[in-house]
Amino acid sequence: MATMSEVLRLYHGSPIRVKRPLFGVGNPYNDYGLGFYCTESFELACEWACPKAKDGFANAYDLELAGLRVVDLDAEPYGTIEWLAVLFANRQFDVPTSLMEAAKSYVAARYPSELGEADVVVGYRADDSYFSFARAFLENRISLAQLERAMKLGGLGRQVVAVSEAAFGALRFVGAEPASASLWHEKRMRRDEKARQDFDRILHKEPFDPNDVYMLDLMREG
Repeated sequence: MATMSEVLRLYHGSPIRVKRPLFGVGNPYNDYGLGFYCTESFELACEWACPKAKDGFANAYDLELAGLRVVDLDAEPYGTIEWLAVLFANRQFDVPTSLMEAAKSYVAARYPSELGEADVVVGYRADDSYFSFARAFLENRISLAQLERAMKLGGLGRQVVAVSEAAFGALRFVGAEPASASLWHEKRMRRDEKARQDFDRILHKEPFDPNDVYMLDLMREG
């Protein structure tokens, strides 16, 4: 469990104002399962509010952490592989090759994906472009070190997710700022495009390092 500030100011990007997040409502196949997904960045929330060319809102909340159990997937005993295990356990995606199927099964068997009795989960956000980076590692196309660098591309940052009823009860709505699609949708698209371009450089232009660890290396270690 991680130690964080007693009160977090969080933002949730949405097409609508969300004064009262509802526990048990949403998409169970998000990165960390069913929950209320937020960021500590107002700017990122504005981008998330405008996935299409339509205005949205950056909803602001204060989250009182006292008494809540927080799991930080960037802190010990967790790491990139454990983050992947949680991601692969929740996200639905095709595994078109036998290698990917074997690699996914290996990660599921070898690394824990259960988050215990967490109320709040903190970790990197894997939108479509970033999830493609995780898939590339599963396909043995990039090393673990390259994946760790790729997850920082574009400055997408970390998300803070309320996953328990107690965490939902600790959220206090502060207000909602309009997010103009003419500004924030364009910024979102530019951020995503830059991350993809930077990843392409990692994938195709970085020299091969024989000391890097790949998915097959982990599987061979057993």
